[in-house]
Amino acid sequence: MPILVPQPLHRDSFAAFGDVIESVSTAATAMNAERFERFDDLCRVEAHDGHISVSIARCRSVTTLPYSFDMVERHPHGSQAFVPLTPCRMLVVVAPPGESVAPGDLRAFVSNGRQGINYHRGTWHMPLIAFEQGQEFLVIDRGGNTPNCDFIYFDAPITLGDVLTATRPAAQAD
Repeated sequence: MPILVPQPLHRDSFAAFGDVIESVSTAATAMNAERFERFDDLCRVEAHDGHISVSIARCRSVTTLPYSFDMVERHPHGSQAFVPLTPCRMLVVVAPPGESVAPGDLRAFVSNGRQGINYHRGTWHMPLIAFEQGQEFLVIDRGGNTPNCDFIYFDAPITLGDVLTATRPAAQAD
């Protein structure tokens, strides 16, 4: 059974699959009488033949590592973003857009606990997983009446290796 080892999530290494959503101090502008910093254009939201939908997803079933999966999905009509509402590590598995995907095309990334991600339209990815009951994610994706999710099942499961450490993600600075 192949084992997929996640690499740290960085804007450059993830660019072929989507956007890393995080505050980058060099891109900040002041707002509200300079009481806040604003970080604009952190991802490109796409919605063809539909509308932008903002939702919250809450974990009901915790994932433990190592984790085996045999399916990936893609959204051909829009991008899909997940932003944790409290600090948490995210593991994401992706493959480039295309009509098909093979296990050898997969790449895995682990966030630093304060990053979100936005999958580009058509990027193959493993469904969302979480490691704590009740963990919530802001979801920004395409809504509409036409189907927007394709699935591919692999002949054999792939294992996502355990790279999470006992270290908790950094808390948001006040």
